[in-house]
Amino acid sequence: MSHRLIISTFLLLIASSTQAQGPAPAISYARDIQPIFTQKCVACHACYDSACQLNLGSGEGVARGATKVPVYDGERGKATQPTRLFYDAFGKAAWQRQGFGSVLDAQGSQAALMARMLELGHKVPLQPNAKLPDDIVLGLNRENMCPLPGEFEAYAGAHPREGMPLAVTGLTDQQYQTLQRWLASGAPIDEQGLAPSAKEALQVQQWENLFNQPGARESLVARWLYEHLFLAHIYFEGSEPGHFFQWVRSRTPSGQPIDLINTRRPNDDPGTQVYYRLWPVQGVIVHKTHITYPFSAEKMARVKSLFYAGDWQVNALPGYGPGRRANPFETFEAIPAKARYQFMLDNAEYFVRTFIRGPVCRGQIATDVIRDNFWTLFQDPEHDLYITDARYRGQATPLLAMPGQNDDVGSVLSLWLAYRDKRNAYEALRRDSYTDLSPPGWSTLWAGNDNALLSIFRHFDSAAVNKGLIGEVPQTMWLFDYPLLERTYYQLAVNFDVFGNVSHQAQTRLYFDLIRNGAEQNFLRLMPADTREGFLDDWYQNSGKVKLWLDYEAIDDNKPTGLALDEKDPKRDFANQLLARYGELNVSPDPINRCVSAYCSRPGIDPVLRDAEQALSRLTSRPAAGLKVIEQLPEATMLRIETRSGKREVYSLLRNRAHSNVAFMLGEAYRYQPGLDTVTIYPGVLSSYPNFMFNIPAEEVPEFVAAMENAKDAKRFEAIVDRWGIRRSHPQFWQYFHDLSRYIRESTPVEEGVLDMNRYENL
Repeated sequence: MSHRLIISTFLLLIASSTQAQGPAPAISYARDIQPIFTQKCVACHACYDSACQLNLGSGEGVARGATKVPVYDGERGKATQPTRLFYDAFGKAAWQRQGFGSVLDAQGSQAALMARMLELGHKVPLQPNAKLPDDIVLGLNRENMCPLPGEFEAYAGAHPREGMPLAVTGLTDQQYQTLQRWLASGAPIDEQGLAPSAKEALQVQQWENLFNQPGARESLVARWLYEHLFLAHIYFEGSEPGHFFQWVRSRTPSGQPIDLINTRRPNDDPGTQVYYRLWPVQGVIVHKTHITYPFSAEKMARVKSLFYAGDWQVNALPGYGPGRRANPFETFEAIPAKARYQFMLDNAEYFVRTFIRGPVCRGQIATDVIRDNFWTLFQDPEHDLYITDARYRGQATPLLAMPGQNDDVGSVLSLWLAYRDKRNAYEALRRDSYTDLSPPGWSTLWAGNDNALLSIFRHFDSAAVNKGLIGEVPQTMWLFDYPLLERTYYQLAVNFDVFGNVSHQAQTRLYFDLIRNGAEQNFLRLMPADTREGFLDDWYQNSGKVKLWLDYEAIDDNKPTGLALDEKDPKRDFANQLLARYGELNVSPDPINRCVSAYCSRPGIDPVLRDAEQALSRLTSRPAAGLKVIEQLPEATMLRIETRSGKREVYSLLRNRAHSNVAFMLGEAYRYQPGLDTVTIYPGVLSSYPNFMFNIPAEEVPEFVAAMENAKDAKRFEAIVDRWGIRRSHPQFWQYFHDLSRYIRESTPVEEGVLDMNRYENL
């Protein structure tokens, strides 16, 4: 198949050269095989962090096979070829030309590689709920071995207990036999792609018509909207559950099969006339890449009112290229800035998720620049000078360009210095210009809907975003204005290339450090002027002070705040007033972590769960120096609390790691302050990557909490794991693991997806 394969608009045909001819096989891939992969394999084999890039979420991914070439490589001197499923190639033969090898084909008298890997895993079962041997390396430290068929015997000899599924309760006998029969029959794939319903097809047509209207103004708006929605899993409100759509660029208009334009970035030159098209998201939905966005009649009316109601005009359409990628403020300057910002604010959780949770599945390059927990606020458009003052906007726009377009390794330092100086010139302009305004007050903060308050939790190389203010008052808070929100989105979502080289990745990481500092400085303008330097000293301890002096523009420590805050603890007073003022927007009330009375549980829940939450609250707001068990905990632990009536509630127990500063690319371990770690406990699944799970009868929660309080060392913690833990070897591991996804479906159905277990630890 050609690289420019024309795909049906609504039906993606999954091809396999191994597909049998003649009568339908006894075993159906769609009916019998994919459900096994979904239940037992996709949790490790999805997205870019699939071992050996073997993605088992669809027939296309299974037929594509595996490769030794890693996606994540922070040291490569040259960018590597993108290997995005359903995007960069289609069909087994095309993928093999890109270096992938089949795991389905028999090799002479030898069975297929997948069959042999499954056999190796099935013949050495795990001891039920026992800790795995230490010589089985798991998680991010595991070497990506990826044996070829001719290398399997050597792999099996060196790793006899590391068949598939890897180091986890494996396939049932029936599942194993079904897969082996299918593989022995040639592994035929009869899967057909997801097709929209008639109602969805009509809505797709309406949105494509909107995006593909003729006219320069309409074309520019469509380009901006596409660049802001290309990552979204779009769903039509009230339509088929589980159906999601994604914007792509096509050479063909609506009504014709999609001819995909598969550029490396969404804002690369398409080289031809572009039509924006919606196609169904194919394969199993996995939570880590599932960043949802709603479409409805109200949303369409909102888009029209924001972008098409005014009389603004476009004199000439901008081109493409590095300069246009580097500065979207110049590229789209004809579109009213208020419309652009307001569109992003309306669904701020989506935009923050695109660059904090992200679609790249392993993001330490970005996440090690942020603290483990913080709250995010947004500046009201009416108080954003970039929106309200054309003269200021004209001065600021040239200074808002971002690095990463030139990936010459030898130029990293010079590029960094140039963009750092440009950014600092902008910060100086912003500081001096805002000095002339009234002191910032509560009206400075946007409060338009429940996206206005967000909580971010980092779990080493991944992070999660949730609406509302969750957890104890954090050490830092961020305040986004439009220039900061747009730059963050472009730098980390639109312009970031996970397949890029070391120069591109370093420039991205270094500039995000400046973005974080800008968000902190924006927030500090709300604090009393004479406290700002003290906050910075706390946030940039030790080596961080060098970074403050070397790379960051000086903060305004003269302009007063318009808020009346307690001088002894202004940040906490601000948080308390924020919670009181915006209670109707705070969709995450949190009495477990912020208990202000004798009752530390949510009202209106089952009494036995209320008692459980009351007990769990004893573990929060205590540093590891006083709660030693924190030292034993991974980043994201799930607590499954089960009542005698059969009900269950799920809580996330998150370890918040403390650092003296987060201002440097390397040496995070040297800035770690373990004695200051804390935990946050909150109802729900607040991570795509659970690290462990406890299953606790509700009446035993007080006993569990007491054991945690008394667990002063690893031996005592292991006793807790032995009693309540769900280890990878637990006979019902998959039942409990997938129940987390069922919980998501019950609470927020559109957010459901298979969770990732690559980071599930061997406790």
